[in-house]
Amino acid sequence: MSIAAENKFPHQTPTIAAGNLPLHGRVAIVTGGSRGIGRAITIHLASLGASVVLAFASNSHLADLIVADINSSSPRPRAVAVRADVSDPDAVKTLFDRAEAAFASPVHILVNNAGIIDSGYPTVAATATEEWDRTFSVNARGTFLCSREAANRLIRGGGGRIVNVTSSLVGSLRPGTGAYTASKAAVEAMTKILAKELKGTGITANCVAPGPIATEMFFAGKTEEQVMGAVEESPLGRLGEPADVATVVGFLVTGAAEWINGQVIRVNGGYV
Repeated sequence: MSIAAENKFPHQTPTIAAGNLPLHGRVAIVTGGSRGIGRAITIHLASLGASVVLAFASNSHLADLIVADINSSSPRPRAVAVRADVSDPDAVKTLFDRAEAAFASPVHILVNNAGIIDSGYPTVAATATEEWDRTFSVNARGTFLCSREAANRLIRGGGGRIVNVTSSLVGSLRPGTGAYTASKAAVEAMTKILAKELKGTGITANCVAPGPIATEMFFAGKTEEQVMGAVEESPLGRLGEPADVATVVGFLVTGAAEWINGQVIRVNGGYV
């Protein structure tokens, strides 16, 4: 199946004008925010009125395009892009420093979306130690470092939201995804612990666990038969779209989700 994941869906340019939008006056960091699910989350949070810091690891061109589109629809800048290696504690600290400086405000929302998966889908027995460590360094360590920074800084901002993007593979346990699934399972456990530890701060911590989503990461290394197999396995008869995930993240970071804490919301169309 030949699908250009980044161009599959209509381009969304948010219209930002009203001060009564649910995230007006809020500052959000989205890691891995330049493509796929992260791109959709970045655009959606901006459309809800948030000032967004798009954190990316590579391809500054994509990040700059998203920032330019968001800012072109706003009377004042509402988005900035920051290159950041989420596995590096110094880079994470700098990311939050730059977010606070860009909008002269504490950060209110953190979406830990950055993640990697080995497109070769090796079994546990065939997974190289280096691949295991690399996967955990981004998926688990990166989420830990960003969440730790947020747990300290969001308190200064009077509470906030942490949303970690995991995977429905944690529920389905598919062969060949050992390192990736284990790293996401670690994130789900850490999120539930965070929800307990942050008692009294006004900060909630939740996970969104997507199923098969039509992104570059999903299509990488898959045959047409494998893609169609995922479609046929879905009760809704299609792959998910990045916007399917973004709207759930958007809900979780608004006041409407104040009573949702320590949960894993599986956004997979019934796949799991």
